[in-house]
Amino acid sequence: MSQRHFIFLCLLPLAIFTLAFLAIPLGRLILASGESEAGWGIYLQILQTPRYLSTLVQTVVVSLAVTAAALAISTTAGLYLVRNRFAGRNVLLSILTLPLAFPGVVVGFMIILLGGRQGLVNQLLPGYWVFAYSIIGLFLGYLYFSIPRVLLTVMAAAEKIDPALEEAARTLGAPPWRIVVDVLLPGLSPALIAAGAIAFATAMGAFGTAFTLATDIDVLPMVIYTEFTLSANIAMASALSVVLGLVTWAMLLIARSFSGGTVAAGG
Repeated sequence: MSQRHFIFLCLLPLAIFTLAFLAIPLGRLILASGESEAGWGIYLQILQTPRYLSTLVQTVVVSLAVTAAALAISTTAGLYLVRNRFAGRNVLLSILTLPLAFPGVVVGFMIILLGGRQGLVNQLLPGYWVFAYSIIGLFLGYLYFSIPRVLLTVMAAAEKIDPALEEAARTLGAPPWRIVVDVLLPGLSPALIAAGAIAFATAMGAFGTAFTLATDIDVLPMVIYTEFTLSANIAMASALSVVLGLVTWAMLLIARSFSGGTVAAGG
């Protein structure tokens, strides 16, 4: 068997999978979005309908906020965990990464137990802190999901930064904030961009947490679900899915261009 035939046989399963489970369903999704009375004008209809447009904007804003918070928290924690060894470090790290084991519905249920009408916070402060079903609860649920993904990426990148660079900066009299700005952040920037893109994409498409918590707000995955299941509006559900995919794809493309092609590794 020649090398060319061997490579072809190795790539054949990938080609079949890509065609059967990615290319064909995606093409069918795009075609289905134009099968309503509005035709391809359905995309203009999304921009002209306040509910759809506000939901899209709200989903993007929540995803960006979750990404920023996850990057800030995970970068700080990741740098500390990489640079310090202490008793209970592995236990703390396992707790921080525990959300990876939970589906979105469980995360949403935990937020309800914390900030729901019968939640712990409302029992301590009755009538004041029912936040589980609002945008705050959704933000916390998404953040809970995103922190471990960003944390592991940041820690992997921080371990590759030579501590001698930090020591040299200290020797030259650089204050701690200059070391962070001039040494650590430049070294971490590709990983931060990649991890941020993955956190954004995850928040944009998260359904289980939104399904559990989104009582008072709309996010795009929930609107797609209701259009498909309750209204049987296949064309609109398909069009909203395409818009969701395009926004997420654009963010990943931008992040990939800034991170030097490391976004996939960051996930």
